[in-house]
Amino acid sequence: MLVKNTWFQVITEDGYILSLQRIPMGRLGKTDGDRPPVLLQHGLLMDGITWLLNPQDQALAFVMADNGFDVWVASTRGTKYSRGHTYLSTDNPAYWDWSWDELVAYDLPATVQYVMRQAGQKLYYVGHSLGTLIALASFSKGNLINMVRSAALLSPIAYLSQMSSPLAINAAENFIAETLYSVGVHEFDPRGNDVIELLKSLCLNPGLDCFDLLTTFTGQNCCLNSSTVQLFLEHEPQPTSTKNIIHLSQMIRGGGYIAMFNYSSEADNMKHYGQMKPPLYEMVGIAGKLPLLISYGGKDALSDSIDVGMLIQMLQKGGHKMVVQLNVDYGHADYVMGVNARQDVYDPLISFFRSTRI
Repeated sequence: MLVKNTWFQVITEDGYILSLQRIPMGRLGKTDGDRPPVLLQHGLLMDGITWLLNPQDQALAFVMADNGFDVWVASTRGTKYSRGHTYLSTDNPAYWDWSWDELVAYDLPATVQYVMRQAGQKLYYVGHSLGTLIALASFSKGNLINMVRSAALLSPIAYLSQMSSPLAINAAENFIAETLYSVGVHEFDPRGNDVIELLKSLCLNPGLDCFDLLTTFTGQNCCLNSSTVQLFLEHEPQPTSTKNIIHLSQMIRGGGYIAMFNYSSEADNMKHYGQMKPPLYEMVGIAGKLPLLISYGGKDALSDSIDVGMLIQMLQKGGHKMVVQLNVDYGHADYVMGVNARQDVYDPLISFFRSTRI
């Protein structure tokens, strides 16, 4: 599906070797004029294939290439195409000693800077799910804002106090990730025996429909094609670190704030942060510094409407350059696999990017 010489490697400051796939032109071939770069960042337990699952006239990566963008597709550390490291193997627990804090500190800056150097200009950013959180966390620190023209955040994950996903809530409340970590499971592989066995025990809880795990995790999706879901299941879910799942579980249990990883003892937090509690990521006023498109679904069990409303309120304090879109029937996965996502989400997204080009 991709043309030759479009696979690149990026080495992060902490040694992880990440893959980047580039789609430099649309299906009609090279076109005249400048092709502004756009970086697509996937969500939790997924990789860059996320953006290629639908048919070429419907998948966001190809739609943007057809519309004149220079498309770059990222895959975070630990996923199938980004498992390299300069000196650690994936069998070494140290390889998996990271949470999304490190995606903010290392992966995202490395990929954004690489794309900007290759393209010679600022880029657009599209994130889905966890891909929105790491961008917002970075922007909250004032990082990368001068490299990004504007950002589209699909199914944004930030505040999680109203999350309604039965699977995610049960896993967090039963400290599933912490249990795995305590017995030495540092790679959270949804296809691995350790995770599968714990999932089986979790599925004994009333109210969990484990015959349809996608819906139990993401919420009721309105617009998925069975053949696309089958393709999804052939490639996903992807591994992440158990520590990353612990961090997200902390957010679900804490809910009302966005903080760095909590080492659970004041002494350990003091060693890592120089303070007894983890530092916060403050969302206040980001939309005044960078044009944002927020698009969320009314049926999304991970990115709940009330949580998104709180995020919007924080982002727009002090003035804003923000467009908000609610798709009432959408669940979490509709944004990357929905049969009508192109007309409902991607075409408006492209229009938004064109309106913010400077």
